[in-house]
Amino acid sequence: MIQYKQAVICVDDDPMILQVLGFQLEKILDMSETILELCTDPLNALICIDEFKFENITIAFLIVDYRMPTMSGATFIRQVKEKHPDVPCIMLSGQANSVQVTELENDHLLESFIEKPWRELDLIKFITALKKYDKL
Repeated sequence: MIQYKQAVICVDDDPMILQVLGFQLEKILDMSETILELCTDPLNALICIDEFKFENITIAFLIVDYRMPTMSGATFIRQVKEKHPDVPCIMLSGQANSVQVTELENDHLLESFIEKPWRELDLIKFITALKKYDKL
């Protein structure tokens, strides 16, 4: 049985975006130690986070879309940080409200913002920076 040390959770209502993110992340993460969870529903992602935390699996980081039908990415991040303030969050969006993003950054709830369409190199740079600070 595989003992995973960490989880990475991506939340976006577009399954194609999740598929691309998953493909790119699998190239740079140690998949022998990492669970990659792709969620189209933020409510399901909240459940996953709680389950991983209960199982003592570290959440390495979240990648969250801003605009989703059931909950905005800003609301999702605020809910996560209320329960799990140590979880690093990245917002990935082409339609984010700059006021909301600035508020998240000012409240120290957002580690990074990457605009859609993103370049794989931008994603790699951020993940590499997290590794340098022992987040991964």
